[in-house]
Amino acid sequence: MTNLLSRLGRSRTAEPPPAGATQPFALSRTRFGAWLGKPMTSFHLIVAVAALLVTLGLIMVLSASGVHSYDEDGSPWAIFAKQVLWTLVGLVAFYIAMRTPVNLMRRLAFPAFAVTIVLLVLVLVPGIGTESNGTRGWFVIAGLSMQPSELTKIAFAIWGAHLLAARRMERASLKEMLIPLVPAALIALMLIVIQPDLGQTVSLGIILLALLWYAGLPLKVFLSSLLSVMVAGAVLAVSEGYRSDRVRSWLDPSADAQGAGYQARQAKFALANGGVFGEGLGQGTAKWNYLPNAHNDFIFAIVGEELGLVGAIGLLALFGLFAYTGMRIARRSADPFLRLLSATATLWVIGQSFINVGYVIGLLPVTGIQLPLISAGGTSTATTLFMIGVIANAARHEPDAVAALRAGREDRMNRWLRLPLPEPYNPTRVEALRDRLRTPRSAAAPAREKARPNAAKKAAKQPPKKAAAKVDKRGKPARAAKVADAGERRRREPVHHVDGRREARGGRPQASRPRALEGHRYG
Repeated sequence: MTNLLSRLGRSRTAEPPPAGATQPFALSRTRFGAWLGKPMTSFHLIVAVAALLVTLGLIMVLSASGVHSYDEDGSPWAIFAKQVLWTLVGLVAFYIAMRTPVNLMRRLAFPAFAVTIVLLVLVLVPGIGTESNGTRGWFVIAGLSMQPSELTKIAFAIWGAHLLAARRMERASLKEMLIPLVPAALIALMLIVIQPDLGQTVSLGIILLALLWYAGLPLKVFLSSLLSVMVAGAVLAVSEGYRSDRVRSWLDPSADAQGAGYQARQAKFALANGGVFGEGLGQGTAKWNYLPNAHNDFIFAIVGEELGLVGAIGLLALFGLFAYTGMRIARRSADPFLRLLSATATLWVIGQSFINVGYVIGLLPVTGIQLPLISAGGTSTATTLFMIGVIANAARHEPDAVAALRAGREDRMNRWLRLPLPEPYNPTRVEALRDRLRTPRSAAAPAREKARPNAAKKAAKQPPKKAAAKVDKRGKPARAAKVADAGERRRREPVHHVDGRREARGGRPQASRPRALEGHRYG
């Protein structure tokens, strides 16, 4: 009976987990960390986030533009069809950006920027450029509109990253780094202001500030540039009548509720109607001519109305994941050009998203900046996809990704897309020396260095080999001494290196460890 009770007592008590067992939460954390540490994780993340944003954008454009498209063209599919067409163009640009070699991208940067400046001049000529909503900033070809200022932003970002990366490696002065960049930016900004287009002006200003910040320029230079951009934005905001009306309605929403403040007021009503879970996809009422430009600048209000607070937070989480991935790629890039370009492009997309969501919810005055990949806008969608393709190209050029792909560990997505092998980054001598000085020593190296003096001390304390040989009674020490002398002679013989192998004077080649390329940082 006692044995039975003891067995029951042991069965009721929980047995401790065996040694080495891992809890499920810790195991999941370990697996997630291992997945983040894989060479192609950044590439997969950026492609997945882009695919989700494009899919959600097409769905919301179809839902928000049906009524307006039917009123304008007699078909609820007109605006959606144009958006699909421009999305296909953007996907082709995305693929081209992923395949473009880095050296070719840097060589074509300045000619492309010069061409876009010419396009900005041509769009101002009556009869060539088309005016819409008070702005002469579009080329209309076969019913499709194209905005050259979007192309200018891409070309300026690439050329600016190339210029600043090259000048910093050449240890140029601050004046030499700013003189070509800032005047070129001012020329482009002036041409965009003449259109006039405040949204594109703000976007180009964001790119300029991002380039200056991530290039590591002094804080005084950055703050002065930021102050100049803010002053210019304030002047532009009050220079035109409709822009000053928007600022006044933002400061006092009830002053002109049926005029300049009508759009912002209706956007807040749409967000309030959505609640937590929304009215349902396609069931919103703000797009029935209650909210102007519901499919374009104010599409976030439609997202909040139809998908609710949950859908709006989910969309913001996607942009947050995009920001994390872009900055991760920039941090892990060994090439200064790709590092600067990835960070600038990421901040550009996130900055536009912040401004668009800010004026929809009433935190900022209305500026007319589209929500990237979500709003209806052909040129904006295509250019954004191209820049995301550039970021994906930078992800493929991470040191770990380059090592994995060139070692034969092919990635399934790279194989499916038929992407070429990325070229490893070859730094200059100055940068290689800087990397060696910044790279910390491994844990094994100090241990070996500490072990060497200890071994020398022990060898000094031991008696000489000849004396030790006399102590042994079996006669074997004499043979050991001979072997030691032979080993000492072999160590003193010269060594020849042939094709990365070590070869003694009269012996066989011995394998040696290959030396890593200088300047490469894996991790």
